[in-house]
Amino acid sequence: MSVTSRAADGGPTRIRDFRLLLAGAATGQLGAHVTLVALPLVAVLELDASAFQVGLLTAAETAAFLLIGLPAGALTDRMRKRPLMIRADVVRAAAMASIPAAAVAGVLTMVQLYAVALVVGVATVFFDVAHQSYLPQLLPREQLVAGNGALETVRSTAQVTGPGIGGGLVQLAGAHLAVIADAVGYALSALFLLGIRRPEERPEPTAGGSLRKEITEGVRFVVRHPLLRVIALTTGLANLCTAVLMATQTVHLVRSVGLQPGALGLVLSASAVGGLLGALCAARLAARLGQARIIRLSALATGPFAVLWPLSGPGIPGAVLFATGSAVVSFGAVVYNVAQVSFRQALCPPRLLGRMNATLRFLMWGTLPLGALLGGALAESYGARTALAWCAVGFLAVPLPLLLSPLRRMRDLPAPDGVTDGTAHGAPDPGVTPNRAPDDSGSVREAPHDAGIPNGTPQDGRIAEDGEHPTAATLR
Repeated sequence: MSVTSRAADGGPTRIRDFRLLLAGAATGQLGAHVTLVALPLVAVLELDASAFQVGLLTAAETAAFLLIGLPAGALTDRMRKRPLMIRADVVRAAAMASIPAAAVAGVLTMVQLYAVALVVGVATVFFDVAHQSYLPQLLPREQLVAGNGALETVRSTAQVTGPGIGGGLVQLAGAHLAVIADAVGYALSALFLLGIRRPEERPEPTAGGSLRKEITEGVRFVVRHPLLRVIALTTGLANLCTAVLMATQTVHLVRSVGLQPGALGLVLSASAVGGLLGALCAARLAARLGQARIIRLSALATGPFAVLWPLSGPGIPGAVLFATGSAVVSFGAVVYNVAQVSFRQALCPPRLLGRMNATLRFLMWGTLPLGALLGGALAESYGARTALAWCAVGFLAVPLPLLLSPLRRMRDLPAPDGVTDGTAHGAPDPGVTPNRAPDDSGSVREAPHDAGIPNGTPQDGRIAEDGEHPTAATLR
């Protein structure tokens, strides 16, 4: 039975290789979310780090997306994805394992934490770009939303369970020993990836291609596409605000709300319940409300709950308030992610997937280290609560690019052109008409075929919105 027919019969989890990819994501994400609690607590509790030092640590974890994001995409497109992900997992496991080893030897310093964060960040850049580019090789295009929904469910489940486990481990064994869970998670992820059997051919080298030319091609594809541009701007702004939160929440919850490590882990786990619910609901919401509409509404309806973070005071009431705000914002973020990532994967030609994902990661995740430094500086100068207040203001502004873009009048995102429904390798799916997109009822409708231009987009790049005539301005 083909990949496509198995997916059609029972969804992507009927495919063995996808189950292994999912299992690897589960172990890696669980370990990473244990460290989400444990690593800042190593700095705060064991090394007595200042608010700015914690912000700098968060910036180090994400700096690689800004520093090497673009060349990573071009390099990833030249390599087979699965071996690259396995190597990245091995590097991350070894780097994380060095922290408890140094702590036991009594030589752990903030400098080592920064170095580990940078190394893990570089490996994560390559892993994430390869992972997003690999999924379309395992699943047919019509199953990408379901596949991404399953991966988001795994990630959200790790967000729910990981921080609680991390907080408990910190309280029982110490923050540095809790980090071992992350090393084990990355090692298990590598083992699951090793079990995938689907053959993967080495990408054909581009004739006369250079690294700079390939990077430029990926950047040009993103910046010339009107919908990808607005998605990049919106997500970049949201990630800037998220990094301010990441840099300040541990300091705020420990020193202002007064939580112990175990309670801190529980608050972050409770916060992630919203993300899990979002992953479970994302596909249904996109089908019922429309993929473009759900991208708008997810940011517009949930962002205002960020104001609960700076309002959280000492004790249990403050912890509940903080967790509630995080849960609602996480729900919106996951629904948004499932919709826009699935659109990106279906839109892009396979040979450009790595460069497109890396370009978007550079634009969208490159704001993370900047936000972390901003959050640390604000918390150091004015207090963590003030930093969280500015973070909330930023989240209120996140929907503005969407509301000022062609997306504001769309119900569904245009079906990608030049991409056929079919197997992961692009072969037509028997029983499914190529170049068709699902309508509101789940049936298929004809989609015009203008290579490289979204359906509903005239040749000059303007977008027709809900049947209206294109605007006079040309979007380049």
